[in-house]
Amino acid sequence: MAHQLGSVIASIPLQATQSEVASQIQNDVLLSSSLWVNIALAGLSALLFVYMARGVSSPRAKLIWAATLMIPLISLSSYTALASGLTVGLIEMPAGHPLGGQEVLSQWGRYLTWALSTPMILLALGLLADVERGSLFTVIVADIAMCVTGLAAALITSSYLLRWVFYLISCAFFAVVLYALLTEWATAATAAGTGEIFDRLRALTVVLWLGYPIVWALGVEGLALVQSVGVTSWAYSALDVVAKYVFAYLLLRWVADNEGTVADAGDAAGRASPADD
Repeated sequence: MAHQLGSVIASIPLQATQSEVASQIQNDVLLSSSLWVNIALAGLSALLFVYMARGVSSPRAKLIWAATLMIPLISLSSYTALASGLTVGLIEMPAGHPLGGQEVLSQWGRYLTWALSTPMILLALGLLADVERGSLFTVIVADIAMCVTGLAAALITSSYLLRWVFYLISCAFFAVVLYALLTEWATAATAAGTGEIFDRLRALTVVLWLGYPIVWALGVEGLALVQSVGVTSWAYSALDVVAKYVFAYLLLRWVADNEGTVADAGDAAGRASPADD
């Protein structure tokens, strides 16, 4: 019984292997650079966004700015945790996996990052499009569920099949998010007068977010067609740079230049609320 318990604990990527993992990250230039580059860009982005938002005054525009600013701040914290080895661990891949029986470095902290940062992206888009609150809540919950089930797919070591089961569940939640972005949210943005910028940001978001499950499937966590943890980490990091920092910059620049449109959309929604009661 004690032996079995010890085996279970050894498979959990927590503090027990933190020093070993941190050393392994530091000694892998490709892997460590994928983390430190993001730390630097996240910090610079946060400073830039604070500067860009200095003239924003309407409550709705400020709320969009606050949600957007959280994106690089969350990334700064989470990438620092990854680089330190705090949210990284060694897990043994299950039988049937191309690397079955081998220990693989799992950056499970990325899923915590996405569970906190991607809702901020959706919140900013939802506010921009002036979507109904029920839809905004549903999509954000589906997004968080997508990240949590993705984490489960990455950490399961008992069954290769169950890794893919959770992967498919995560993709199902992702489909809910995509459906909202491509249909009702686009319609709401057009009605709010923000359709052009919403369509641009939506296209950027949809295309880049589709890249994450592809990287998972091809990388060490899935089919292991790419067995380098450093290459996989850089793929995720490159997606993060554009999906988060470039996205946030484009959004804040537009909001700063079109604050009146954003404020008018919020005022129209506020005037319509009593009639809905």
